[in-house]
Amino acid sequence: MGVTNGVNGTNGVHAIPAVNGNGVNGTNGHAPLKAKLAELDASKLTITLSETLKPVPPPETLVFGKTMTDHMLYVTYEPEVGWSAPEIKPYGPLTLDPASSCFQYCPNVFEGMKAYTGPDGKPRLFRPELNMARMRRSADRVALPRFDTDQLLILIRRIVEIEARWVPKAKGHSLYIRPTIIGTRPSLGVQASDHAVLYVILSPTGPYFRTGSRPVALLAVDEHVRSWPGGTGGFKLALNYAPTFMPAQLAAKKGYDQILWLLGEDRRITEAGAMNFFAVVKRDDGDLDVITPPIDGTILPGVTRDSCLALASAHPSRTSLPNLPNSLVLHTHEQLITIPQLFEWSEQGRLLEAFCVGTAVVVATVGRIGYDDKDVVLPKYEGGMGPVAKALYERIVDLQEGKIEWEGWSVPC
Repeated sequence: MGVTNGVNGTNGVHAIPAVNGNGVNGTNGHAPLKAKLAELDASKLTITLSETLKPVPPPETLVFGKTMTDHMLYVTYEPEVGWSAPEIKPYGPLTLDPASSCFQYCPNVFEGMKAYTGPDGKPRLFRPELNMARMRRSADRVALPRFDTDQLLILIRRIVEIEARWVPKAKGHSLYIRPTIIGTRPSLGVQASDHAVLYVILSPTGPYFRTGSRPVALLAVDEHVRSWPGGTGGFKLALNYAPTFMPAQLAAKKGYDQILWLLGEDRRITEAGAMNFFAVVKRDDGDLDVITPPIDGTILPGVTRDSCLALASAHPSRTSLPNLPNSLVLHTHEQLITIPQLFEWSEQGRLLEAFCVGTAVVVATVGRIGYDDKDVVLPKYEGGMGPVAKALYERIVDLQEGKIEWEGWSVPC
């Protein structure tokens, strides 16, 4: 793809009128016209391909996020000119000032997306417009420079096309895409960053958890809090993640895989690790309630979460989920769930499943939940996954890989 020289031959900035006899840029003594800042513009993309391509490792050897592809997308923002012409270039380090805002105050935003190999052998994305909308909301929350998400999506599709050989063809595997924007203002002043770097890196990946089909174990905690009302838990910000690492280490020492985050005196459930949480509860009429905590500012509005709710609520009226009878109705609820409720449902024999969802993991079944030195032990199912979790996992993966078309969710690159 070629590159243009921008608007009026000024590399993306409108030209300022020449100085006239009045001495003030032809404005009859008024202040000079301010140059229009350049928008993010995919038509200005330049591409420099790597001279030496790395070998693509076998799918079974992939560990989440450890192997990077040959190229990256890179673009900068400066307050005097706006967005630079985007580049796709060989993957490599960034050069940043040590005083950059991203190091000092963490105005860092990222997204998690995936590309999949479709039946035609070409890569495709899954509901990418939701990722773009969430990335814009997150960037606004930390006052980073605004960018056109439609243009960014064009650029993401282009780099995925270039890196198509890295998209694994094995079921349950994908090319993870990490769009990132960081504040790079080279100053220690405590204020919003008016400089930024926006980049996209890609990594082929297999299953997120290395536990195989073994359900994950969650430790519910209320002494550490992931997010709080009025905070930033509903945005995909880097600053939300570092405080979770120490509690996760403590949970691992006790034999648990992830933290189940609780909030408030009622010990309501928010997220599990960095995933959205679901519970499946048997109703008196034989149908099932599929329940997840509401989006209230403390929970990230996950794309997979939204997809699970939509698919579950559509069964059996608008679609039939795999291996679930059409006589079974799934009633979806976005409502508060507390840890005492989970224990009560379990004691009553009504808690049939719990699972976590997210872009990286898709759907992960929960086997037990610990709290206050007691465990809720979930029913065991052949193959590890309960019927609702398995149905949602299989349907979402089929949609991601373009084997089934529904609601226009799978988007070819």
